[in-house]
Amino acid sequence: MLVTSAVLLCLSSVAQAAQDPEAVYAKACSACHNGQLPMAPKRGDKAAWEPRVAKGMDALVQSVTNGLNAMPPRGLCMDCSAEDYQAVIKLMSE
Repeated sequence: MLVTSAVLLCLSSVAQAAQDPEAVYAKACSACHNGQLPMAPKRGDKAAWEPRVAKGMDALVQSVTNGLNAMPPRGLCMDCSAEDYQAVIKLMSE
């Protein structure tokens, strides 16, 4: 019983994105992060993403959630969770 509880607790703490990061990127992020806006780091541009990634994932998710500069709150993905944002940030920054 104790082992089962421990396993369930570990599994519940591993959060995963509910949505496919590619789909989120296509519907909400690509308009700005594919090079259309010079201040938005382009997907796959490691040099542009490096200083942002250095701030940590929590700070990046907070920026998306609250909006930053020209990026609107929630980055135009109103149904994204923090885990969805983490997954798409990882996708764009690699």
